[in-house]
Amino acid sequence: MPHPFNRLRRDYKYGGAPHKPVLLLAILELIRKGEILNNRIAITPELVLEFKSIWSRLVVTPHIPNFALPFYHMKSEPFWKLVTSGGMEIPVTSSNSIRSLNALKESVAFAEIEPTVFAQMLDPLHRTVLEEALLDQYFPETKGRFRSLETDLFSQLETEILREDPVIYRKRIDELKETLSKEEFEEEVFVRGGVFKREVPKIYNYQCAISGMRIESSTNAQMIDACHLIPFAVSKDDTITNGIALSPNLHRAYDRGLITITEDYLVKISPAVSENDSPYSLGQFNGKQILLPKNTDYYPSVENLRWHHRECFVAC
Repeated sequence: MPHPFNRLRRDYKYGGAPHKPVLLLAILELIRKGEILNNRIAITPELVLEFKSIWSRLVVTPHIPNFALPFYHMKSEPFWKLVTSGGMEIPVTSSNSIRSLNALKESVAFAEIEPTVFAQMLDPLHRTVLEEALLDQYFPETKGRFRSLETDLFSQLETEILREDPVIYRKRIDELKETLSKEEFEEEVFVRGGVFKREVPKIYNYQCAISGMRIESSTNAQMIDACHLIPFAVSKDDTITNGIALSPNLHRAYDRGLITITEDYLVKISPAVSENDSPYSLGQFNGKQILLPKNTDYYPSVENLRWHHRECFVAC
């Protein structure tokens, strides 16, 4: 009996929509990298980026690389089940397609792959067979590019976020907004935000810059947040100097203006804060020097810290 991967239901415009097989190849690749460990497939920046990276190597037709489409429409396959968030209804268009990536993220908790199929995907030998079958059937002309290292989108974005001047980065974002479709731009911002969230904690050695908290686990659970000094919605800036690593509670306090950081990298607590005597109090950090990256090029932007103090900090 043919494997369900060989009988994918697809639109046949331009010779067949490549979205579903590209998504399956992306999932197989993240399983191989150890980033997907169970059959609950979440919508993550890593998966979207892998999808786009594989697409750039294999797809030569005029199809648009919209990640949300296959993640939603794969529900027509017997091995794929969408699990909604709190029983929410998935918002769709008049043509019964998903409205956007944001709509998908807000309404879908994860997709569940049928356990027998996922067990095959986990097994290295079976995984190779499935990968080759997908490439042979859906990408016979370009399959030789699959393992090409020419398009490493993660490294490209990592370089932009770590090395690029914020002015140039903002200009790049503006240009992408002008040239990409609304759906593509939404996915681009999601992916870039994911790289930012990965890189900022890394350069702070996975420690909160204020409290020094550092928690490691064998499950790769991330307990330290990447915090924008100026929100991306305002700054369009994911570069490293617009970021700082904070524990979730201090991240929330910073976003709400209950704490700020001076241009001398000292913590300042808002006089509006009233709290009980607790080992978790904000007051204990008042006047404390924050932890800084080893590389001075990655220090928080003084200009951005001033902006936060001026625009967000509750000074009275």
